[in-house]
Amino acid sequence: MLNNLKTAPAALEAPLVRAERAAAIAAVHAASVDSEARFPEEAMAALKAEKLLGIMVPASLGGEEAGVAEVVDVCFRLGRACSSTGMIYAMHQVKAACVVHHGMASAWHRDFMSRMIADQLLLASSTTEGKGGGNVRSSEAAVEQADGRIVLLRDASVISYGVQADAVVTTARRDADADASDQVLVVFDKKNYSLEKTGGWDTLGMRGTCSAGFSLKAVGAAEQIMPVPYGAIHSQSMVPTAHLMWSAVWAGIAAGAVERARKFMRKAQRAGGELPPGLPHFTQSLASLRSLRALIAATLNRYESIAHDPKALTAVDFQTAISLLKVDASELAVQTVMAAMRATGLSGYRNDSDVSVGRSLRDVLSSPIMINNDRILSSLSASTLLSEIPSSIRD
Repeated sequence: MLNNLKTAPAALEAPLVRAERAAAIAAVHAASVDSEARFPEEAMAALKAEKLLGIMVPASLGGEEAGVAEVVDVCFRLGRACSSTGMIYAMHQVKAACVVHHGMASAWHRDFMSRMIADQLLLASSTTEGKGGGNVRSSEAAVEQADGRIVLLRDASVISYGVQADAVVTTARRDADADASDQVLVVFDKKNYSLEKTGGWDTLGMRGTCSAGFSLKAVGAAEQIMPVPYGAIHSQSMVPTAHLMWSAVWAGIAAGAVERARKFMRKAQRAGGELPPGLPHFTQSLASLRSLRALIAATLNRYESIAHDPKALTAVDFQTAISLLKVDASELAVQTVMAAMRATGLSGYRNDSDVSVGRSLRDVLSSPIMINNDRILSSLSASTLLSEIPSSIRD
């Protein structure tokens, strides 16, 4: 068995170095991705060429065993270059984290992880369904058994980049008799499923994620069901990684907007005139961006300190904090980009300006409604009533 173990390629540069090259390509095509509402194929080709899709896979399976912090850094850099590319990468890595953290006990999933490296597989997520909408802890469709195979028929109201993905990772009820919350997570290769489009994706922003609706029909082997119940995967991996990685993308979008506002201010200063009246808004955008980055960094440090402790990960206090990260980071990101817009005035409002902030604003406005903040706050109401009010600043 030990003779079959693989090691990560020693020649690979650090993920962030490779991400910088992929981000440069993403930035070149970001405008057309947005205007044509198309999948960022050039950026994805670059990410695959840089071997960035399977970086979390353990070294024993041929991966780099990158931590969540490294992925968060890549998400930030990609989000700064192209919002859709950053979000696609983040959504992929959230599913990769679920498989990596909870699939090592399964031979099928270990083989799948090796293929994630060799073939640079892009993973899509199907957790939004029918009437349940964004309630990912409730499933309508169930895994059925037929002729020794598993079958899943799912009304997936959203599958981002579903057509372009190489595999889909989906929630489902454990069986036809299971409660809606008794869920499993299943990995299906592209050869295992078909998609019939049921809805389009003509949106204000994040247009390149191609998050259309589909009828998903999948057939596979029982081994493709993750060996850990979805409830554990959800609290220990999916929620923490999703909120950290999504927040990093939004912070990247915000950083790009602030950088364009800085460029606007410097151009005005070089012109010899007075600084624009929007200078206070630029200062506010810088302060908001610092707060956003500090919030993500602090939560990331907390996550890393307990990442190998399931009990700590599922504790009410941490689950509340990681959920509020999504709410607070999304609101701060919108605030930051809006301040950058006001700093640049008409130049930032225009779409044909080299300091345009319009696309950034449209994209970042998706953040409060991607798993709606109101839904998160409502779900936290019961637990927050039981929490203690701190007695000092450092408590």
